Amino acid sequence: MQGREAGRATSIMQRFLKGSKAHHLSPMPVVIGISATAARFNQLVGDTNSTLQKCIITANDVRASGLLKDRIVITYPDDLEKNNEMAVLQAATDEWKNKCEHWYQYSYEQHYAQVNPIFLIQVLAGKGNKVSETNLDDVIAKIEERTGDSFQEHQVVHTFGSVSTLSINGLPVHHVEPSEITDDKRIRVVLFKENLSTGWDCPRAETMMSFRHAEDATYIAQLLGRMVRTPLQCHILVDDFLNDVRLFLPYFNRNTVKEVIEELQNTEGGEIPTVIDGESMERPSYVPWTVRYRRKEDLPIPGQLELTVQQEDNTVDLQEESPTDESFLPKVDISENQQQIRPQSTPTPTFSISSQRTESDVFAPETGKQIKFPKYSLDREEITKFINEQGLLTYVVRTVRINSYLKSLLSLAALLTQTNIHAKANDEIKDDVINMICSYISELHQTGKYDELAAQVLNFKLSVSIFDVFGEALNNTIQDFFTASESDLDRQLRAADAKLGNCGFQNAYGKKYYDTENPNAFKIDCILFAADDDCIAKLNAYAKNKFHNLNDRYRKYVVNESEKYRKQYSDIIADGDIVSKHNFILPETISVRLEEDGTEFDNHLFADEKGIAKINLNGWEEGVITEESKASDFVCWLRNPSRQKWALCLPYEMNGEIKPTYPDFLIIRSDPVLTYVIDVLEPHNPDYKDNLGKAKGLARYAEEEPRIGRVQLIRKGKDPAGKQRFKRLDLSHGTVREKVLKAQNTDELDHIFETDGFFMKL
Repeated sequence: MQGREAGRATSIMQRFLKGSKAHHLSPMPVVIGISATAARFNQLVGDTNSTLQKCIITANDVRASGLLKDRIVITYPDDLEKNNEMAVLQAATDEWKNKCEHWYQYSYEQHYAQVNPIFLIQVLAGKGNKVSETNLDDVIAKIEERTGDSFQEHQVVHTFGSVSTLSINGLPVHHVEPSEITDDKRIRVVLFKENLSTGWDCPRAETMMSFRHAEDATYIAQLLGRMVRTPLQCHILVDDFLNDVRLFLPYFNRNTVKEVIEELQNTEGGEIPTVIDGESMERPSYVPWTVRYRRKEDLPIPGQLELTVQQEDNTVDLQEESPTDESFLPKVDISENQQQIRPQSTPTPTFSISSQRTESDVFAPETGKQIKFPKYSLDREEITKFINEQGLLTYVVRTVRINSYLKSLLSLAALLTQTNIHAKANDEIKDDVINMICSYISELHQTGKYDELAAQVLNFKLSVSIFDVFGEALNNTIQDFFTASESDLDRQLRAADAKLGNCGFQNAYGKKYYDTENPNAFKIDCILFAADDDCIAKLNAYAKNKFHNLNDRYRKYVVNESEKYRKQYSDIIADGDIVSKHNFILPETISVRLEEDGTEFDNHLFADEKGIAKINLNGWEEGVITEESKASDFVCWLRNPSRQKWALCLPYEMNGEIKPTYPDFLIIRSDPVLTYVIDVLEPHNPDYKDNLGKAKGLARYAEEEPRIGRVQLIRKGKDPAGKQRFKRLDLSHGTVREKVLKAQNTDELDHIFETDGFFMKL
């Protein structure tokens, strides 16, 4: 809703909130407002004289929740003649097919119900008796042609209000209400005109194509807002490709897409918690990189003869297909209650022999440049699995602590018990708290204070004050004492349980110390314990220590759990501390911004389908990687991007504030005993003010994580021959680490570099 309509709606709502004498409306005494568009709500309440209590959820908090997609990518053609609407539809279909495959594999491996992504297609309105000016037959035919499969009834539906069932390309396409789309798992493609822009959300909508023209920027922006919710209400850790949602606009260009982005930001009231980017079909902004490049058994040996299957004009390797190759969801026959793969019929194959090209034969056709394939010994999946199984230490740094240590401890213990990582965690904590209550009550008995305090629980004082007609208090206050009833005692017990974390400690205590001759004694004991400030302080101190002990002891076992439990564990730990310890877990696929001017690397851990990662490094960074790659034990490297959810993060202190830092590189080296060793490298300009803080942060990390290899702070310096090279300070060495941690200023750090820094042997 925009412009005059939005203003009229706001005025009407203000009459109800503030009151209107002209319409005989009284002001609302209390209003509780929850809005995702804060600017609209603030405009609505306007210049009211009432007290406003605001609880602001920042965009960063929303991003961290994982409830919304990380990115909205809008794709448009630079050359409409070359990439007409059907070419754009083809690209959108490929994107949807990839989403189906990725979601299928993710849901299968993580034991989730299938997401079944939906392809939304917005078509033009019709003129006269025509349903739509868009050729619907061509649309469905193109999608079927691109996917290589034919749709079944109920897999394609429409929301056109004026008609019921249509026949499109020989397929019966039924009408559905927008509210029915999300829950109907049979639906794959939705054709619509204008009725999905507001009041409707579909988390399964992963890809959208619109045939509307560039003058409809406002409408497109409204529609995009319906697609940003995540299907599983969480950020996907394993496959970053699933954190994107894409919109294809064949009749838009760079400028009109910019208008859509601005309109969406204006519509949502300022900063929105999702990154919005436009990209042309000819120059994509984001590309997926993965560690699933090729399996060892699939790697070609130069000159080896390969047996292939000939199907029409296509040559297909006779190798077992991975789950992603056969998981395209339009090939899945799904009933409402059951999902299973339906085998596809294939033509009778003929056999032929083809010779495998050698490395020198392979060229990039679009550039003519020779592509250097990765070394055959580089197994990216194996390396990633090794790193993830180590459970290396990483941190989450926040500005505030979300939950108390007691609440965090109880949540952590429940999860450890549920996953059977520590099956007796809940019982262990209950026993500890019960013993604390018992010790406190025993102390009261020994000091003779118990009876007096128990009497205060069982009796309550009622005071009556008398005032004269002018409001002056008279000195004749009347006091009387009453015995608390059973319900009053239970009320006090519930209040005590709330102070103790609502974990039912009173029930466990009563089960162990119940006295048949005095059935209320255990209730009084728990009420007295919760009422004592010193007892609560001791309980919170115990919760803090126990929380950290459990995390340190069992964090390494969480890496073997499903992503669902790893995510729960990470959230509990992050909410319990400003600086919290976590497991360093790499995803299998990441979505990266394409750097056209970057250098092609074949030894980066994440790469495209050719095994190439195009990365734009500055002079220092590229020089360090060049030095590292010359080492005999070098395997590969990983750029550690700042503020990515999966990136390695370390805390450091600067001006009394704890901040996060993300070291530039992880280096993976071979080791005859451990298989691999992981190093942390941080090339850093000595002129920056944060040098000493980051050096100490790296030193503490090397101290906390002994399984890591080298931890180096790197700067430029002159070697004995007077040549500018990279001088390294290795903080994994205890003597160096001790000096850095004692350093008081950057001058002392510079001196440590002079005495303990070294140049890498080449």
